[in-house]
Amino acid sequence: MKGGKSKAAEAKKADSNARLSVKKKGAAAVGKKTTKKEKAAKDPNKPKRPASAFFVFMEEFRKQYKEKHPANKSVSVVGKAGGDKWKSLSEAEKAPYVAKAEKRKTEYNKSMQAYNKRMAEGPNAAEEEESDKSRSEVNDDEEDEDESGEVN
Repeated sequence: MKGGKSKAAEAKKADSNARLSVKKKGAAAVGKKTTKKEKAAKDPNKPKRPASAFFVFMEEFRKQYKEKHPANKSVSVVGKAGGDKWKSLSEAEKAPYVAKAEKRKTEYNKSMQAYNKRMAEGPNAAEEEESDKSRSEVNDDEEDEDESGEVN
């Protein structure tokens, strides 16, 4: 009886292993068929996001830290010191940095609205303006050639 049970158990294991291997193969096949999505090219004309209050603080803190520790070349040490200092500041001491960050954020929102308006008009609007300029330059060149042709 033991032999019969073991054969039946082995058959079940083989079936389950076969099912698992089929699933694995299927998953691997699907993985091979799909390709990584390429990131969209970044628009160089798009405004950069504004710095947070902490990064506004860090701009000042880096300057002060470099004056006090001119021999220090480690970025991580400056970052850790700045983080510790930021944590120790009270809300009242953070207020000017928060205000600067808010000001930058409103400027960013205005520039983003202008950017989105330009993009809604047409993504190639700026390129068309440039191409019009280049066309006029080309036309000027052609006119010069026509004038020289008339002289001959």
